[in-house]
Amino acid sequence: MTGEAEAKRPEPRVDRLLDELQDRLDLVRDARDRVHSLLEAVLAVGRELELDQALQHIVNSAVVLVDARYGALGVIGESQRLSQFITTGLDDGQVEGIGPLPQGHGILGELIRHPWPLRLPELSDHPASYGFPADHPPMHSFLGVPIRVRGEVFGNLYLTEKRGGGEFDGEDESMLSTLAVAAGVAIDNARLYRAARQRERWLAASGEVTNALLSGSPRAEVLHLVVDRAREIAEADLAVIALPVGQAGELVVELAVGDGAEAHQGLLLPEQGSFVGAALRSQDAIISADVNKDPRITSGPPRWEGLGPAVAVRMGTAEGGVRGVLMLARAAGSAEFTPQDSGPLLGFSGQATLALELAERRRDAEQIALLEDRDRIARDLHDLAIQRLFATGMTLQSAERFIEHPEATERVQRAVDDLDATVKIIRSTIFGLRARGAGPSGHGLRARVVEAVERAVPGLGFTPGLRMEGLLDTEVPSESAEHLLAVLTEALSNIVRHAGAHAGEVNVSASGTDLLLTVVDDGVGIPDAAPRSGLANLAERAERCGGAFGIEAGASGGTRLLWRVPLVRDR
Repeated sequence: MTGEAEAKRPEPRVDRLLDELQDRLDLVRDARDRVHSLLEAVLAVGRELELDQALQHIVNSAVVLVDARYGALGVIGESQRLSQFITTGLDDGQVEGIGPLPQGHGILGELIRHPWPLRLPELSDHPASYGFPADHPPMHSFLGVPIRVRGEVFGNLYLTEKRGGGEFDGEDESMLSTLAVAAGVAIDNARLYRAARQRERWLAASGEVTNALLSGSPRAEVLHLVVDRAREIAEADLAVIALPVGQAGELVVELAVGDGAEAHQGLLLPEQGSFVGAALRSQDAIISADVNKDPRITSGPPRWEGLGPAVAVRMGTAEGGVRGVLMLARAAGSAEFTPQDSGPLLGFSGQATLALELAERRRDAEQIALLEDRDRIARDLHDLAIQRLFATGMTLQSAERFIEHPEATERVQRAVDDLDATVKIIRSTIFGLRARGAGPSGHGLRARVVEAVERAVPGLGFTPGLRMEGLLDTEVPSESAEHLLAVLTEALSNIVRHAGAHAGEVNVSASGTDLLLTVVDDGVGIPDAAPRSGLANLAERAERCGGAFGIEAGASGGTRLLWRVPLVRDR
């Protein structure tokens, strides 16, 4: 019996050694599995080149790696606030119950202020833990680590609720920190890829704009192309071009495309107190995380509803001048604009400047060609038509003495008088063709009427039809011309403010003895209770010139305004 006991004595010790060996094997196997999981996570986040998808892959891999229920990746934007917040583990109902995404307060802001790993067994015990919405799911254990890209903190990984009810340990922290390093590399690669893609798109858009310029496309069409391409490439929801007007430090929104464009189109904004005005004074792009709350915007009507991040760049010339501002805005809650976004935008805005300058040069060339053509026509009329008419009149006058029949003599005299009247008309036409400085703007009445209509187009939202008849540049007295321009400007302004019209027409004629202005629109008409102070001014201007003013309903709705004054006042 003694020998048998001695033979069995070592067995418990062997069992303990085997159990210990098994435990160590389990630890090694677990470590191997975790390393394998880490490698898989690193490979997963490194495969994706699209930045938004890469960020989602990172947070998805993080929750799997440390066995967390919930995960989030917060991207740090301007003013040390979260500009993006990518989550996983929450369903649509929970996201809707939580409400607006966090901005970086409370425990989330703790990692922004102190970018080092943070591990908590109970989230609510930390002094910075506050601000959880009422419908926020319960969260206890917490692990957060920063993500650095090229030495700068890009954002933070936040993991909560270790599965099984335990807490995150040092190994979880080490694994997540390692993933954060790989995530930083993946984000940097995605950024570089995105920048390269963006450069290609900007270059292609620049080539498209250049082709439009060289092909002679209209100025408005080229500007529209610039705005469309900028909005598309920068993934913006609204694009605006504002141009300086006058000498009063104001800008007018010449073109607005996208969400809420109607609220911006045609707006007259001061340089001081507007977002585009701030860009006009800045050499660099100006960026706003939330244009609704930007302190630089202190004037103008409410027009930013539904919009958030915005960027604006000045449209500078090669000589150092400024032609306007190009502004882009994204919907509220979208990613903020970055310096990487605004850099190419500065160069692309030069295309808009080139469009404006080329359009002006083309318009100047066309004006010079028109004036030269007028000079040629005037010269031909003077040297050929008038001389021949004058010679014909002299011939008829000299032939009168050979005519014995009284009726024939009378007819010849009438023909001579008609020739004299024709010569006067042609001379008046020649004077009109050669006129350079009729009026304060340096143009005749025709050109000034065209300018008045063009100025109203941005506010109207459409181009009204324009018809002009008669010798407006030579037969209309300067006083009547000034009154007519004032009445036309007021009539178009009333359509902008009150009519809600979609089409209109302007007619100006100087035929016979009267100067007549007619302005027609298809708007809502004039309510009976509408104030009539502006209309009284128009009537008073007509009375000063001995004329009349009237306003009536249009044949198919809208309003028809008639303003008539005599070309020659009775003495």
